[in-house]
Amino acid sequence: MTPEALLARVATLLPRLARLPLEDMRGQAVVVAAPDGAIDALRTLRDDAELRFELLADLTAVDYLGRSPRYEVVYQLQSLALHHRLRVKVPVDGDDPVVPTASGLWKSALWAEREVFDMFGIRFVGHPDLRRILMYPEFQGHPLRKDYPLNQRWPLVPERDPIVQPWYPRTEGK
Repeated sequence: MTPEALLARVATLLPRLARLPLEDMRGQAVVVAAPDGAIDALRTLRDDAELRFELLADLTAVDYLGRSPRYEVVYQLQSLALHHRLRVKVPVDGDDPVVPTASGLWKSALWAEREVFDMFGIRFVGHPDLRRILMYPEFQGHPLRKDYPLNQRWPLVPERDPIVQPWYPRTEGK
């Protein structure tokens, strides 16, 4: 399916999505979804028989410091059966960056959402285990934000024996 045909199908299914001009996106189909309707839009794109976006290939974020809304959460969807891709962008406010989780639609979102949370501070409502994944738990701030101080040095955390003192407290019986 060509990007133009893909966008036409998406427009019939989800008329509220804004589409971006293909010439600006180097020939890749890109749509913009509102944060409150993003999960319903993603579910429709996954479940439609003509689109079949069964793979969330990537989930990341972009920080546009000085612009409103400040962040965009970007979902790269792919149909393995039909060999087409779609990028879905969700603008997120900079004051309280919150987006609903897509982990109920694709399990691959579990780790990617934790990475976006860790690096950008965007919270995913409904995520079952939203905690740091790349930085240590005592780390303060979010290093991929454009206003993160580059010369900031954080003290090293003492090394822990993972058997004697695990990172997270064990629950008895597990």
